[in-house]
Amino acid sequence: MSSPSCPRPRTVLVTGAARRLGRQIALTLAAGGWQVAVHYRASTQDAIETVAACARLAGASAHFEADFSDEAAVRALLPRVVGHFGAVDAVVNSASLFEHDDAASFGFATLEQHLRSNTGAPIVLAQALHAHLQARAAAGEADAQGAVVNLLDQKLWNQNPDFLSYTLSKAALEAAGTMLAMALAPRVRVVGVAPGLTLTSHLLSDEKFQQLHRLSPLGRSSTPEDVASAVQFALANRALTGTTLLVDGGQHLMKFERDFSLM
Repeated sequence: MSSPSCPRPRTVLVTGAARRLGRQIALTLAAGGWQVAVHYRASTQDAIETVAACARLAGASAHFEADFSDEAAVRALLPRVVGHFGAVDAVVNSASLFEHDDAASFGFATLEQHLRSNTGAPIVLAQALHAHLQARAAAGEADAQGAVVNLLDQKLWNQNPDFLSYTLSKAALEAAGTMLAMALAPRVRVVGVAPGLTLTSHLLSDEKFQQLHRLSPLGRSSTPEDVASAVQFALANRALTGTTLLVDGGQHLMKFERDFSLM
């Protein structure tokens, strides 16, 4: 056990942290002094590189593979991280399945895939963090508290008919955040962070991305740094729970008939 003069470093599990937005979140938290457990599914080399970058900033990091379509793998993940670092204080659920379907192509299989990865896995990880903190409290740690941050999407407040199963899975996660905030208090806080259009994809040219990124009341949507700093704030502010920070330049205040990737 750490002495008061030498507190134990805080540890956060960031899912989907090997690449893109998850990587930026991992690096920002590492720069803030967090030990980062980098979760990935298939991007092994990217995960190794993210771990090295985080370790240079915080002094400790490690990578953990898990397929979020597999409930047993999800349930084993947080205990694996605890086994490596000794304790976990927070979970950032950034990993996300994002595959297109709509009212015409919708089917049970696609919905189930999105619900497993985007809704079920974050709930199981919140459940596991709560159990871990309860055990620490029972062992005598007076201030065993933690937080879960769930990455959502501004389109929940500005809906369109594209990516039906993805949107349903994120809407379910947003509702779960409210319920978990009540069920897991006071041990665990649960906060949502909802970005706007933040990164381009193979569906958008750079020129089109820049055009769409400017479609907001502020003339700019979110950057990876904006989203990561919001996550950092949510983890630090112990009065936040059961709410969502919309970090999107105000895009949720506008009406879009299609998803950005199809505009």
